[in-house]
Parts: sequence; structure tokens; C-alpha cells
Amino acid sequence: MDKKSFQIVVLDGYTLVAEDLGWEGLQALGSCAIYDRSADSEIVERAASADAVLINKVVLTADSINQLPRLKYIGINATGTNNVDLAAAKSRGIVVMNVPSYATRSVAQTVFAHLLNLTQRVGDHAIAVREGRWTSSPDFCFWDTPQIELAGLTMGIVGFGAIGREVAKIADAFGMKVLANSRSPVQRPSYVSMVDIDILFRIADVVSLHCPLTPETNELVNRKRLGKMKRTAFLINTGRGPLIDEQALADALAARQLAGAGLDVLSVEPPPADHPLLSAPNCFITPHYGWATHSARARLLQAVVDNLAAFQAGAPTNVVS
Repeated sequence: MDKKSFQIVVLDGYTLVAEDLGWEGLQALGSCAIYDRSADSEIVERAASADAVLINKVVLTADSINQLPRLKYIGINATGTNNVDLAAAKSRGIVVMNVPSYATRSVAQTVFAHLLNLTQRVGDHAIAVREGRWTSSPDFCFWDTPQIELAGLTMGIVGFGAIGREVAKIADAFGMKVLANSRSPVQRPSYVSMVDIDILFRIADVVSLHCPLTPETNELVNRKRLGKMKRTAFLINTGRGPLIDEQALADALAARQLAGAGLDVLSVEPPPADHPLLSAPNCFITPHYGWATHSARARLLQAVVDNLAAFQAGAPTNVVS
């Protein structure tokens, strides 16, 4: 394959590379056109002569794919594949590859960042100190929210892939009991008990979502399941926003049916100003950044380059089409 004539187009590169990584590895594989962001209306024009298109969240529909006559390869700079019409790519003989597992540790870390915030509210108390409330306190300490120890609590993990297993390992290290539910047969460590999903929601003190978004898991967390949770329980979602019926969660939080939620994903990103969870009590939302540590993005970028190099060598890996 002549790399000099091989045309590579990156349609939304900013979130991956930002200002602390570079495209040199990719540029060694062909002629590169790199766009920070691309609107839907710009996709076909920008990728018209591309042999390879790389995307993160840009959506490649069947209509777009079929208007790109030279296209041979789609590289997804992420793990999820729901932004590419895989059937359309397959019908054209276009190879689609993704990058699994690059952010496993970073996302698991985000789970516990949210959980530790919910149980100890470090940021809120640090602000209170900055505002002078400790200085004016008659006592040597104060706290505004219940301080909750993780040891002895039950972590319920929905989906037991790489991230779910990493969360289980960290939960065990904290001294938590670990329950998990998986739609697929999985090997489990001795400290994990596999249970029915409704039992998990009823027993767990913390429910953390790590299953893929499919028609079967869309709004997996609905009013009925929220109603099964303990009033003292927390819900964590670092998977996909539509796993949760968000209005139902907002209502449950308002009614104090559960103690709080930590979310790194929403069904619409960025969310509209009137999104019901933005003002829900005890709901802490981060801007889908669990995957975005420098270490995880560096692994991702290297895997993106390795995937394309493997395709060019005729030995593609991580093929999802």
C-alpha cells in the first residue's frame, strides 16, 4: 500500500489530542487532513477523497458512507460503535475498527471519584472551609452531610466486562461486598457474587452501570427499578446516558427515594439547559470526562495508529464490522 497516496481524514480530533498529544504517528501512515470538529453537513465534503476516516463521536450514517467512494477503513477513536452504521460499512466491504479497554482504569477511577464525593462531599466541605465556616466553628471539626464509610457496603455492578471487573477489584480493596449481573457468561473472582438484576438493585448500597447500550438495556434503570433501591443507596453511571430513564431518576431524587447519583454521561451531550437532572437534588454530573486522562488518551491514540497500521499491513485487529 502506497502510504504517500493513502488519504486519512480525522473528522473530530480535538477531544482526543487536545493540546497535550500529537498526530505524528498517524501522519507517518499517509496524507492527513485533521479537523478539530465537523458538523454533519461537512462530513461528505471533507471525507470525499478519504481512504480512511477516523472519528470519535461524529455519526457516520449509511447515507454518508455511501457517498464516500474511496472509503476503505473507518477507525473509531473510542470503544462504542453505535455512531457508525456497521451494516452499511459491511455491505461496502469497509473495515471498521474500534479501540477496546484503553480507558478501563480511568473510568473505574471516575466511578470512585463520584462515590467518594457522594459519601464524603470533599469539595463541598473544602468550600465551606474557604468561606470561613471552620474558622468560626466552636468545635475542632464540623460536617454538613453524613460521612459514610465504604467498608461493609455492598457494591452492585451491572455489566461485568473489563471496566466492571476493575470496579469490582477496587470495591473489594475498599472492603465492600461485591455483587454483579451480566447478560453474558463471565468468569468471576471469588469475592464477586453473580445475582439477578432486580435482586442487585434491591440489595446494593451502590449500583454502578457498566453494560453496553442496546435496545434491551435502554432505560434499564426505570421507575420500577429505582423504586426497588434502598433510600440510602447511590447510583453511578459512567456507561451510557440512555441506560437511565432520566426523568424517573430526577423524580426519585426529588422524592428522596435514593440518597444520590453520580453521572458522567447523559442521554444528550451536552445537555439542554432544562435537563431535569441538572437541578435534581444530590445529583452530581461530570461532563463525560472519565475516559479523558492523559494516560488513557495516550493509549487510545497509540491504538488508533496501531489499528490503521495493521489494516494497511493486511492484518486488521479489533474489527467490529
